[in-house]
Amino acid sequence: MYKLPFYIGGQPIEKEEKIDVIYPYTQEKIGEVPKGNPEDVEKAIKKAKIGLKKLKELTAYEKYKILLKVANLLEERQKEFAKAIVYEVGKTIREARTEVQRAINTITFSAEEAKRIGGEYLPIDASPNGVGKRGFYFREPAGIAACITPFNFPLNLTAHKIAPAIAAGCPFILKPSERTPISPIMLCELFLEAGVPKEAVSVIPGFADVGQAMTTHPDVRVVSFTGSLKVGEIIAKQAGLKKIVMELGSNSAVVVDEDANLEVAAKKAVLGGFAVAGQVCISVQRILVHEKVADKFQKLLEEEVSKLKFGDPMDEETDVGPIIAVDEVNRIQSWIQEAVQKGAKLVKGGVACAEEKTVFQPTIVSDIPEDTKLFYEEAFAPVVTVKRFKNIDEALQLVNKTNYGLQVGVFTNNIKNAWKFIENAQVGGVIINDIPTFRADHMPYGGVKGSGIGREGPKFAIEDYTEIKTVMFDLNT
Repeated sequence: MYKLPFYIGGQPIEKEEKIDVIYPYTQEKIGEVPKGNPEDVEKAIKKAKIGLKKLKELTAYEKYKILLKVANLLEERQKEFAKAIVYEVGKTIREARTEVQRAINTITFSAEEAKRIGGEYLPIDASPNGVGKRGFYFREPAGIAACITPFNFPLNLTAHKIAPAIAAGCPFILKPSERTPISPIMLCELFLEAGVPKEAVSVIPGFADVGQAMTTHPDVRVVSFTGSLKVGEIIAKQAGLKKIVMELGSNSAVVVDEDANLEVAAKKAVLGGFAVAGQVCISVQRILVHEKVADKFQKLLEEEVSKLKFGDPMDEETDVGPIIAVDEVNRIQSWIQEAVQKGAKLVKGGVACAEEKTVFQPTIVSDIPEDTKLFYEEAFAPVVTVKRFKNIDEALQLVNKTNYGLQVGVFTNNIKNAWKFIENAQVGGVIINDIPTFRADHMPYGGVKGSGIGREGPKFAIEDYTEIKTVMFDLNT
């Protein structure tokens, strides 16, 4: 049983009221943490102001060393963290190990970027009124950062927010998902152990009232949120004049052109569609296949899905673990039923396991109509849909026919078709001959339209955690 405190300004806090943490696979309680409230946020803000001053006193090298120590501590305890992730998320043990490794990389990249936050000399005399003047700019910490993370990658997405914040010199207040607070609290403990000024570290598990208190507080300068479009829109309306970074999900498409390597495309589509039981914002959801190769591709896709083993996430052989909660299982079943009623075909899966109610069988739905939730909303479940297209222009139109725009994968050997997507797809990332689920943790990552604002990746996140200050000298006097 995991029993952890939360932290306000680096100090452990215990309370009588708890949040239960449930293992998605068995629906058993595996831990508990104290439940935070808006008053706790107010206390954290006061501490963070002190933390901001202390972080400013650290050199770039000192921040680099601290973050590198965090990465090393996490590497030493990776087995412990992987096990916690399995229990709170339900992802497979192999997926959990991968997440820990990615978090180590994210923190290491952040450490390296702490040494690279600089500025630029400005050629002021390029302007007629700039004669005799010299100038430059540099970046300084923006201020207190409010960070809100989702359940599906509780460790690495926390690392993507709090490690660049410390690199930039910003104290943070973290609200992890109420479903998965264990590994984020454990990570914050490593930050304190590594030497981050304690006032700069607060982590407060809670619900919407905690999030609202954080994001609307006038002393918070940066809001970094990963979650649903609905909540993102609420935060954007309420936050006020702050720097806002949001990654709000997608219903990512894969395009399989007529000249694509179908075997590779099918294998990767299955990898991207069913990892973490499909609960990934860049999970493969919509597979658009050229009509000339659609039958062959779908057969290959079915063969690959048939190889998947689903069930106990602690089993080393399991490929697909449970969905986070029973109500999410019910939701996705209703979406599949709606699609079938409108003419789609249920090719494979479509039901939860009888004894393991949160384990949803890997599912393929073909001939998906465009007016169904499975096409235009985010499924966030182990379901992929297949739709045929006649030409590349139609495929591009289908990719863009959604309110989301995070990433798209395009399998093609036609350079003109590849460039058509690069130039015209309304997304934040175009992945050629791979799935949209690909992400390297130092790349600029984020979307357009309903998929968000700004970019993550330590170098790019630091841009939002810092402000530019311009300095000017007049040498004429």
